[in-house]
Amino acid sequence: MSSLSQSSRLPCGRRELDFSRAHVMGILNVTPDSFSDGGRFNRLDAALAHVERMIAEGATLVDVGGESTRPGAAPVSVDEELNRVVPVVEAIASRFDVVVSVDTSTPEVMTASASVGAGMLNDVRALERPGALQAAAASGLPVCLMHRQGEPRNMQDAPGYSNVLDEVSVYLDGRVRLCEAAGIERSRLLLDPGFGFGKSLEHNLELFAGLQKLQLAGLPLLVGVSRKSMIGQVLDRPVDQRLYGSLALVALAVNSGARILRVHDVAQTLDVVRMVEAVIQAASHETKQ
Repeated sequence: MSSLSQSSRLPCGRRELDFSRAHVMGILNVTPDSFSDGGRFNRLDAALAHVERMIAEGATLVDVGGESTRPGAAPVSVDEELNRVVPVVEAIASRFDVVVSVDTSTPEVMTASASVGAGMLNDVRALERPGALQAAAASGLPVCLMHRQGEPRNMQDAPGYSNVLDEVSVYLDGRVRLCEAAGIERSRLLLDPGFGFGKSLEHNLELFAGLQKLQLAGLPLLVGVSRKSMIGQVLDRPVDQRLYGSLALVALAVNSGARILRVHDVAQTLDVVRMVEAVIQAASHETKQ
């Protein structure tokens, strides 16, 4: 069971996060083809109304994505992603007291989003695209590095690992070192194991079971499993019936030390997070007596 005693504060542009408690990151996909809510929030008024709801439910971060990374997704052009993402980031940052995270691998989107108020960069490709390391370093923002195998269009074709936990750990450690060499301080980095990104059900379950071992040198963990196919495979549920499975994984993630939970269902997730934290806190207090 993870301890909540260590507190660290992460500057995120004009705002900051206190990691003495876990945070809920609400998902805002401004795409036509995301696996769960594609097309629902393409209009600015619909996107802002959804952000307002998520903040009222307790989200302290909103993750804005303009390129679907679901299995089989096709890439979008730089201009299209800029047009989808930047106006939304600017509108959220100017209206709401929330950290705006940008779910992007595109250097131009990183730079433009940082200039209009983004507080975090969340890259499923861990800054591998040409120019991404430099753009992230210049932004001064914290960066979440995610592990994946392959690209969205083919990542679920035949994922393979000799030891998924070891290989994810080695990859993330290598990306951290490259970031430091590029001028991104270790204190600005977060890690995401990348559940569902080039991993079979067995890989996802093994990775989740070893989640606590992925906390490299105290770097905060972001976990995103909301409504994902691993839940559907275990429970035989379609996307719109995966809430309870998602919440079960949230509880396990918080117990393993996750500091950000990226979800579609904010209010329900926050209840689970706070309940698990109360038990962890009581256990920590009991140990000290």
